[in-house]
Amino acid sequence: MRPVTSLADSPFLRAARGEEPSHTPVWYMRQAGRSLPEYLALREGTAMLDACMDPDMVVEITLQPVRRYGVDAAIFFSDIVLPLKAVGVDLDIKPGVGPVVAQPVRTLADVEAIDDLTTDHVPFITQAVRGLVGELGGTPLIGFAGAPFTVASYLVEGGPSKEHAKTKAMMFGAPEVWDALMTKIAGIAATYLRIQVDAGASAVQLFDSWAGALTPADYREHVMPHSARVLAAAGELGVPRIHFGVGTTNLLGPMGQAGADVVGVDWRTPLENAIPLVGDKVVQGNLDPTLVFAPTDVMTARAAEIIEAGRAAKGHIFNLGHGVIPSTDPDQLKRLTEFVQSYPR
Repeated sequence: MRPVTSLADSPFLRAARGEEPSHTPVWYMRQAGRSLPEYLALREGTAMLDACMDPDMVVEITLQPVRRYGVDAAIFFSDIVLPLKAVGVDLDIKPGVGPVVAQPVRTLADVEAIDDLTTDHVPFITQAVRGLVGELGGTPLIGFAGAPFTVASYLVEGGPSKEHAKTKAMMFGAPEVWDALMTKIAGIAATYLRIQVDAGASAVQLFDSWAGALTPADYREHVMPHSARVLAAAGELGVPRIHFGVGTTNLLGPMGQAGADVVGVDWRTPLENAIPLVGDKVVQGNLDPTLVFAPTDVMTARAAEIIEAGRAAKGHIFNLGHGVIPSTDPDQLKRLTEFVQSYPR
């Protein structure tokens, strides 16, 4: 990676603002761990949420891929359900399953029992972000939060779901409960992002992992206003905002209108198709995560196509179209990083 003397010169931040970067910036979702042997060694014997609440461990895990790959941005190591845990929701992340909620939300009383997030709930977040900013120097730190729909689906379903049947039943059949829940989660997410930015994060990303389960009309009516609230609150902090969803080919238009500066595109949608849909936005993405298992020349040829397609957008940040697969060879990801950063502007 070319040296960066200050955050102001950061290729990632310049691209996120729609300015001309020195090279196409690259980082990876779920780059902080999963496929790295040093991450697995550090995490051994430590539960996910315990790791997320240990500032020293968060700092080290967040830095590991920056050291190994030389990526243009660090993504804060945490989990989208951490703020819920911090305000007292009885949940855990079960290996091989995901977040599991002991008492799913069903009624207005259940929603009202969830506390609003304050800085006092997450002192370890402030400590970790400050530590990271001191270590990262000219490499920006991306803070993040789960978008209201995805977090709500965990709370309503009690865990991961493919159909989101209970979630949609509440959305359509108990709109007053749904609106209260989404309002609560949006407030928590906005506060969580503010805490990270106040401590020094240079950008934020709102993850909506399950939004692809919705029709455009249902997204616009029942979800988009709440995501827009979070993004608007983040906008007041003066940092670039990224919005990413999985399986959201049919939602890229409204997601582009929800208020982010950068729209993440998953691998299912060719970037050249996505750019006209999102409007005058920077795009992020979107190499199929499985392509890192292909021969290097195949992987880099596809990466080149994506970089070329990204030239039609207001700006382009290279990323995978979803998270790094755990069995990924770190050396192959290093080769991909170097290829993207050295690709001619």
